[in-house]
Amino acid sequence: MKKNVYLFLFICLFSVSTQGFEKAKLDQYLDALDTNQKAMLSLAIVKDGKPAYQRAIGYTVVASKQQANKDTQYYIGSITKVFTSTMIFQLIDEGRLSLDTKLASYYPKVKNADKITISMLLNHRSGIFNFTNASDYPEYMEQGKTKAEMVNLIEELGSDFEPDSKASYSNSAYVLLGFIIEDVTQDSYASQLQNRITARLNLKRTMFAKPIDVKANQAKSYTYESGYWVPATETDMSIPFSAGAIISTPSEVGLFLTGLFNGKLISANSLDKMKEINQGYGRGMFKFPFYEKEIYGHTGGIDGFVSQAGYFPADNVAFTLTSNGLNYKLNDISIGLLSIYYGRPFDIPDFTQKPISLSEKNLLKYEGVFSSKDIPLKITLRFRDGQLTAQATGQGPLNLTPFSTSEFRFEPAGIVMLFGTDGDKIDYTRFQLKQGGGNYKFTKE
Repeated sequence: MKKNVYLFLFICLFSVSTQGFEKAKLDQYLDALDTNQKAMLSLAIVKDGKPAYQRAIGYTVVASKQQANKDTQYYIGSITKVFTSTMIFQLIDEGRLSLDTKLASYYPKVKNADKITISMLLNHRSGIFNFTNASDYPEYMEQGKTKAEMVNLIEELGSDFEPDSKASYSNSAYVLLGFIIEDVTQDSYASQLQNRITARLNLKRTMFAKPIDVKANQAKSYTYESGYWVPATETDMSIPFSAGAIISTPSEVGLFLTGLFNGKLISANSLDKMKEINQGYGRGMFKFPFYEKEIYGHTGGIDGFVSQAGYFPADNVAFTLTSNGLNYKLNDISIGLLSIYYGRPFDIPDFTQKPISLSEKNLLKYEGVFSSKDIPLKITLRFRDGQLTAQATGQGPLNLTPFSTSEFRFEPAGIVMLFGTDGDKIDYTRFQLKQGGGNYKFTKE
């Protein structure tokens, strides 16, 4: 249900050659995350419709130390929206809906319903207020609501902007899409999910979620506080509904994406419509970069669960991370695992080392433009928003973390910057950039 989620892969400072998939290195990476309590998660990489890698770390229940495994189910949050969009496009393929169908045909009391189309609901251009942004949302999220109550809530919250004038993430729109699926089919969303997707793809562990059942190998979720995993909230699934209420395993999410992109669920024309990006949003999915590659997928977050899933059309590869506890950015983990899978340079972080804090006065000393005789690249170091950033030619800024007065890192890409020293003094005019076995000298212009 969280919306801060759709630009999560990083393009590195410079290109590198590809290598083979090192399973042992990926195991080592997950071991490091597990040992240092950085994450509890499950990962699956699906290649050509078959799992190429599966592994779970952490617990389904921390108190009883119940170990997670590859079949453990996790709430996948807003990745649910890809399933919902797929079912909407199935109804479009069947001639029972169109992208131009007006919301007024089903829920005329929603503000601007006569102007809002199915297409606008799908790509977050409806203007309908996102109910999870309301100040009172935390007060009722763990309590059940009926369909009529959710519709009334959405009607009362109104609109943020004129339909199709811009884009803004709206869980409300996707809840309404789920209700429309039920109205058109005269069947429940859960039943349609089973009939239209999971049965067709033989997915046994993907379903509309009920309250978590640990005896059924379903994970509870946690937040990390003061060195301990603390139980998170448990949202009632009638609230997120078709915007975020599916429970699944990472391998089955990967198989779903593979089936979707290989024509097993919707027509090629409908898939093209799903993939069309307008102001960052597709119709039920986003597009992400990873080096020269394109990924289509979604992210999700609900309670302590955080997930990411993507599909590489050029490679017929899908990856999914489902987490029930994080003490490290899932975005960074994704970059690491994909770098390892595609043979990109990546150094497993040393989690035993701790970052330090430096004052603004000290960080300003590192600012400047640096160039190298080793590679045709300039790097600008600048203090902004409370930390030192590095911006290479043609790239966006990276946030650097200090581990000493001479060492800064961008861990997601295995980048280490070591400033020169003269005894106890720092030489702010030069540094070495280390990444993937390379060592490049930079001096201040």
